Amino acid sequence: MSSQSSLAAASIRGVIFDCDGVMIDSAVANTMFYNRIREYFGLPPMTREQERYTMMATARQAMEYVTPEELHPELDRICREEVIYRRDIMPLITLMPGFLEFVAWLHEQGIALAIHTNRIQRGIDHVLQTFAIPPYFKPIMTAELAAPKPSPEGVHAIQKAWGYDARAMLFVGDSPLDKAAAEAAGVPFAAFGSLGLAGDICAPNYTILQQAVRPLLAAK
Repeated sequence: MSSQSSLAAASIRGVIFDCDGVMIDSAVANTMFYNRIREYFGLPPMTREQERYTMMATARQAMEYVTPEELHPELDRICREEVIYRRDIMPLITLMPGFLEFVAWLHEQGIALAIHTNRIQRGIDHVLQTFAIPPYFKPIMTAELAAPKPSPEGVHAIQKAWGYDARAMLFVGDSPLDKAAAEAAGVPFAAFGSLGLAGDICAPNYTILQQAVRPLLAAK
């Protein structure tokens, strides 16, 4: 499974979306969040490797990864009283251009839609509410409902809920963890926005992704 031609054999009936980097542009905001936590403890800004990790991991995994172990008992208090994500960081996040138009188009085609994120439920709920994202997505898999990516557990749960063959699904993600989860579940992968990530489809934006997906839906 290495090209779009291999996808054409089975039309797409359901599309799974990652959240950060796919639904929303949160890279700068999230980097600021973890750097503010480090700054509170007198630590220097994250390295590039740490920045990459925080964009893929759960929030708890990321916070613990970028702070020394002896500071971990303080993290909950810091996030509750000092560096408050919803107040300080969420206003800096923007919706990914073209996302709403793309999912509305898929919805009109009768395509099932789901979200699989390493955010917790409270975090993805706030994203959905803040950006008034339509209630097209079912199920929504979070780090509380399934093992975080790269585990395929969440993808399998979505597949079970939909009852579709894995080859009739598409996972849109922007990280190696997304790709690993999709591949482990046998689901074709669309690499979104990342020039360095390979996939069955590679699309830097939603205009290109819609062009790539359109003929796959037409075969239905």
